Amino acid sequence: MSGAEERVGPPALLWQVLEGRAVFELGAMAWLYPLLRQAPRGDGHPVLVVPGFLASGSSTFPLRQFLKSLGYAAHRWKQGRNLGGVGETEERLLGRLRELRRRYGRKVSVIGWSLGGMYARELAWMAPEDVRLVITMGSPFRNHTGTAVTLLYEDVSGQSEAHMDPALLARLSQPLPVPSTSIYTRTDGVVHWRCSLERPSATTENIRVLGSHCGLGHNPLALWAIADRLAQPEDRWRPFRREAFRRFAYPTPDRGD
Repeated sequence: MSGAEERVGPPALLWQVLEGRAVFELGAMAWLYPLLRQAPRGDGHPVLVVPGFLASGSSTFPLRQFLKSLGYAAHRWKQGRNLGGVGETEERLLGRLRELRRRYGRKVSVIGWSLGGMYARELAWMAPEDVRLVITMGSPFRNHTGTAVTLLYEDVSGQSEAHMDPALLARLSQPLPVPSTSIYTRTDGVVHWRCSLERPSATTENIRVLGSHCGLGHNPLALWAIADRLAQPEDRWRPFRREAFRRFAYPTPDRGD
């Protein structure tokens, strides 16, 4: 995110009103759970899951339980409710990351939902030696003002873009020093989808799914994509492959040029 970054407004009112779809996505996860258990399995490394704005670790429970069923050591962030503070919260979260790195003796994959994805990206810059890969879900790292909750965020956190570190703002949208995947939906009712697009590089990608913003943490398509990304051997990352059934399930992703 920089001064040259394209400015977009909040998502269309229609998508904001339809965010209630998240309830049906949770039901779809339950209904499809036997199929989801067939998702790719990896080496069981530790995974840190960071919630979105105003949410607590409990919001990531379905996702963490799914990852545990695949053998991963999935953990919540243990920072209470996410009340914002980009550039501040990461310092506290860094201790949690390093605790998991010491406990398991392995690099940690970090998954961040919405605002949590901005923290996840900053952790990768702060401690690339501890982060295996980053996955964001509906995170506004390209332009965090293009959301339906910008004014609420500024009121709750007391933080506006004008008071953020310019270097941090510029860094948020740049390709990370570790592999990174952005999962987004064009019908996101909280974050404009253009704000969630990774810039093209050898280790970045965008995966487009159908669904809502509030349902991304339990959207069956998002869950399968997350499992696929985590299952890759360490240091042998490759982009998500839309082949066979995936070509129909996952729309062609947009480029973040």
